[in-house]
Amino acid sequence: MPDAPPVAPALPAAGGVRGTLEAAVRAQERGDPASLAVVLESEGSTYVHPGAVALFGAREGQVGWLSGGCIEPEIEELAATAARYGRVEWMDIDTRSDEDLFDGSAIGCRGRLRLALLPLAALRALPALVDEWRRGHGDLRLDINLNGAMRARVGGEHQPWTLPVATPSWLGRGETAWLLEIARPPSVLVFGAGPESASLLPLLRSLGWITSVVERRPRWTAQAAHADYAIARAPAQALASARPHDAALVMHHHFELDREALEALAASEIGFVGLLGPHQRRDDLFLVLPESARAVLTPRLHAPIGLKLGGDGPEAIALSVAAQLQSLRHAPA
Repeated sequence: MPDAPPVAPALPAAGGVRGTLEAAVRAQERGDPASLAVVLESEGSTYVHPGAVALFGAREGQVGWLSGGCIEPEIEELAATAARYGRVEWMDIDTRSDEDLFDGSAIGCRGRLRLALLPLAALRALPALVDEWRRGHGDLRLDINLNGAMRARVGGEHQPWTLPVATPSWLGRGETAWLLEIARPPSVLVFGAGPESASLLPLLRSLGWITSVVERRPRWTAQAAHADYAIARAPAQALASARPHDAALVMHHHFELDREALEALAASEIGFVGLLGPHQRRDDLFLVLPESARAVLTPRLHAPIGLKLGGDGPEAIALSVAAQLQSLRHAPA
């Protein structure tokens, strides 16, 4: 009796803002009585900053966090009111006083958050906006006004909303309009679904990255299923995709396939290229690459890829690579 084919692993839910917005789309399509909490302002030291989001009332429960868990029950209660009455509710959470240190409501580091709780059912065209955002077509820009006039835009996709609003507690004491920009999710293109993929790809998804794997070897196709997108094409064809990529990783554990990928990446505009393996592997590959490819790769090639965190084996390598990519994502402009 022949062996059964490998079963593709179920993709874990994405994390961060990406995971929250994707969950919001699913909740809206199901008709869940949910609300999207959006951070408008922050002051002092807080768990999150303007543009952070969390979803309340979805079938899968709360998605996303605005604190370490201490203020979420209060937000959830008002979010239910926003969904029930189809209106925007506002919250001002200020825990900078000494008393807050002892009553269990402190955000963590004495800060203030102002939130808008948006009823999900009223956010028309949200799936189309999130789809454009996931595709990397632009940042998500949210214009939110205290009078209920709002607008969302991603690239060429835009949608105005006019929502009923509750009266905020801070009326007359602060801003009345906010412009928030939620950066598009970062994208990484991985050449080679080797042993590290089973740990690396779910970890990157949990951090909000869009993951694509280029793999043509039958032995490794099951590993490629850990990614958002599995691409069984030559490197040059994979790079012809319209999606912008923030980073590329070359991880075949195969000299000729790594050479092919690096030569194709030399002609791309991807600013961060990581190569798995020791310095000697990079030097050997450079010996067989055209001089023109070496010249354009050198300023953006990180070899060996990964921060020096210590440890051996695919799991430790995956952690070191993810840490370097996360550092890249949040590096000062």
